[in-house]
Amino acid sequence: MSADALTVLQHQLQARLQLLRDAALWKLEGLDEYDLRRPLTPTGTNLLGLVKHLAGVELDYFGDTFGRPIDIATPWRGSDDDADLWATAAESVADIVALYRRSWAHAQETFDASTLTTTGTVPWWPPEKRDVTLGLVLVHMITETARHVGQMDILREEIDGAAGMYETNDNLSHADQSARDQYVARLQSVADAVKGRS
Repeated sequence: MSADALTVLQHQLQARLQLLRDAALWKLEGLDEYDLRRPLTPTGTNLLGLVKHLAGVELDYFGDTFGRPIDIATPWRGSDDDADLWATAAESVADIVALYRRSWAHAQETFDASTLTTTGTVPWWPPEKRDVTLGLVLVHMITETARHVGQMDILREEIDGAAGMYETNDNLSHADQSARDQYVARLQSVADAVKGRS
């Protein structure tokens, strides 16, 4: 692949990651502090904690991996008690969002100084997988972010019914609530019809 083609691919991957980042922040909009922080699954998954987690992993993967650690206080990074998956009462929503945006800026500095073939080391990965390229790390972070944004989709829909991919594209096939209600009722009737099958 030519250098120009690699540059185009890098920009495409960065753009895809940014769409997912924007979607993550959109999932926070309009909710109060309680709904942003409260555990919504048996494992404690919560909206604000997922954004905090994404900020930390971006700092790790696009900073430390490429020899570019950031000089900001993140004492919860690297802890074993899931401290990166929830926000303390002292950490405001604005703090977490600002940290996430700062992680993007730090990542952009890495992107600007690198190509997809730039190498780095992920010390927390198994020894045989630690040596990586920026291309691999970009794909890893797109996958990680997409996974967590998918979780956020479901959590947000459970809180207030807000659904969709992006603020300007809900990506839903049913235009209004009545059509959605009919669709859900149809699915429930199918599930009821097969209930008890083994």
